[in-house]
Amino acid sequence: MTDSWREIEIPGRERDLGDGFVVRRVLPFAKRRLVGPFVFFDEMGPVTFEPGQGLDVRPHPHIGLATVTYLFEGEILHRDSLGSVKAIQPGAVNWMTAGRGIVHSERTSEEARRAGQRLHGIQTWIALPLAHEKHEPAFVHHAADTLPELSQEGVTLRIIAGEAFGRTSPVEVFSPTLYVAVEMMPGATLEIQPEHAERGVYPVTGALEIEGTSCPAGTLQVLTPGRTVTLRAETAATALLLGGASLEGQRHIWWNFVASDPGLIEQAKADWREQRFDPVPGETDFIPLPE
Repeated sequence: MTDSWREIEIPGRERDLGDGFVVRRVLPFAKRRLVGPFVFFDEMGPVTFEPGQGLDVRPHPHIGLATVTYLFEGEILHRDSLGSVKAIQPGAVNWMTAGRGIVHSERTSEEARRAGQRLHGIQTWIALPLAHEKHEPAFVHHAADTLPELSQEGVTLRIIAGEAFGRTSPVEVFSPTLYVAVEMMPGATLEIQPEHAERGVYPVTGALEIEGTSCPAGTLQVLTPGRTVTLRAETAATALLLGGASLEGQRHIWWNFVASDPGLIEQAKADWREQRFDPVPGETDFIPLPE
């Protein structure tokens, strides 16, 4: 018997991306491919890089989605085929619209590599609606102090993207979106209204209860549509709220490509294999197409 407030619980599964860098992958999941427009969700770390060590995700392509990077600790340097070069730090947002196609790399900057750092954050992909699947690629950075924040009785909320709790993020979205960072003091409560069609709660640190049920960190709780639920922090806790409107039609995912039409993925495979995507300026290495 399942709790009536919960549609499904999705555990994070460890994935080694190489060089010992392990992520906790939540979406996609066999029994639940998307939550709202969110089609991919990885928690990175927390991991400590000693001086001289760092993250090196070589240039790779995307189509049909927007990538959203949000950090709790550390820094990642983003470079892309549009010529964008931007470091992201805790509380800020890097939003990259792939649309018809973009290439990017994610690395530790030379300064952070020399000093060493602790890295902890979330990487998500938001599938684009049909009308925007082939949108022109774009990259936008939003500093932490530009995102709406509100506090209420031991709870601090930062609206990362979309609309929630009467506030709207400046991050441009392509469909109704829910993406909120939550910090809660011990004993604090937060009511989540059914203002979005699909909603999920992802506890990141600490201990949370939803409707009296303990929910472990690293596990996504997809909420029953149309129902108001109450979160309670058993200890100091951080969490993410995510979701939004259901996307029209099916989405296919293969490697870094998302599309409603499998033919678009086949074309992207061929284009990457033949190196027809625009390169990242100043970078010559890349991740080969998986075979």
